[in-house]
Amino acid sequence: MTRLSKRFLFALVFALASCLARAAGQTYEKTLSNGLKVIVQEDHRAPTVVHMVWYRIGAMDEVDGTSGVAHVLEHMMFKGTRKVGPGEFNKRVADAGGRDNAFTSLDYTAYFQQVPRNRLGEMMMLEADRMANLVIRRDDFAKEIKVVMEERRLRTEDRPEGLVHETLMATAYQAHPYRRPIIGWMQDLMNMTADDARAWYRRWYTPNNAYVVVVGDVDKDEVFRLAERYYGKVKRRAVPQAKLYLEPPQRGIKRVVVKAPAKLPYLVMAWKAPKLQDVDRDREPYALEMLAGILDGHEAARLARNLVRGSRIAVSAGAGYDFTVRGQALFTLSGTPLEGRSAAELEQALRAEIARIQKEGVSAEELERVKTQIIASEVYKRDSMMAQAMEIGRAEAVGFSWRDIDRMLEKVRSVSAEEVRAVANKYFSDDNLTVAVLDPQPLEQAAPRPPAAAPRH
Repeated sequence: MTRLSKRFLFALVFALASCLARAAGQTYEKTLSNGLKVIVQEDHRAPTVVHMVWYRIGAMDEVDGTSGVAHVLEHMMFKGTRKVGPGEFNKRVADAGGRDNAFTSLDYTAYFQQVPRNRLGEMMMLEADRMANLVIRRDDFAKEIKVVMEERRLRTEDRPEGLVHETLMATAYQAHPYRRPIIGWMQDLMNMTADDARAWYRRWYTPNNAYVVVVGDVDKDEVFRLAERYYGKVKRRAVPQAKLYLEPPQRGIKRVVVKAPAKLPYLVMAWKAPKLQDVDRDREPYALEMLAGILDGHEAARLARNLVRGSRIAVSAGAGYDFTVRGQALFTLSGTPLEGRSAAELEQALRAEIARIQKEGVSAEELERVKTQIIASEVYKRDSMMAQAMEIGRAEAVGFSWRDIDRMLEKVRSVSAEEVRAVANKYFSDDNLTVAVLDPQPLEQAAPRPPAAAPRH
């Protein structure tokens, strides 16, 4: 494909994204008297609606000794209120022809339902009820904490890569609460009580610490009327001011080895990196986002092309970076070496890819390809109501507004090759690096465990 035709493709994809955004309808916002923000994006392409409640609270807001309580409380939110019995919430969503679930991150906790548009009011009634009237029974807690512990075993302790990532975070961060796992340390889960969950609920679950996102075949005025009817009755409570956590400067490379039964080694390298703080003035986070896209994200990206298909040193290799976080951001490179190759060899190969960009930069054609991929992903995202709601919710969760989303996209599109090379040279020092390696142990050392029911979340 010629350079001219690639530029035409880029312009065409951007035009499609813009048209699709218009087709999705406008976005509106209203804040109720109790402090609850309600954001509505009309999208009339299908007779369905996504309803999400986001709480500005996540695992990073926990304290040592109660790690995992944010996620445990997420589980307990399905155990009923004085009006809605245990398990009835899910049943009523299913009876409405919908689906529901929830998720906890380091930065936030969210609950969602996707239902026919005429059942939105019922979903608001259910969510407003458990926002104000959750009942945490000791028997229910005793059962559910065992489910969470089993979830930890399945997703972390029985998964070597999960152990590596957990150990990496605990090593990379010295003071920042991102060092604690979202699922919680097992010892903390074993010692957790129903009172811990109740305290978390009373402290943070209040309308002035939450916001509602509604995307779908709705009318904004009707949504605001329903929100006032159901959520407007929930009284606000004082919320502790969120603490500002600052990670002290790293004073040299950190290395950690994790031994676990596995067939192949696994490697993760993580550098401290800046997060986005000012949408219009910051430039480096956008350039780091482009760097991650150049290294990973599509079949023609450098890591897949050079390390997996080229030198065949790796079975897989990837890059990761997220500039929309509340805390300290990381830029990661990771991969699994091919059988017969070592983690040390893969580390050198990953370092060489960064060094090549530091020395030679990136081509305009390469940069344009990544920008086209980013715009294309926006096209697909706008075609999904859930993806639209997630995009709005995540932006609001980390201190931005839904109004910033398109400006962020424009800023990413404006990144130059020189800016990508500059951040590659600035942020990939060994003094800023943490390396975690899986040292594979014989698979027969894995302790057999009885089959367990999969956790709900």
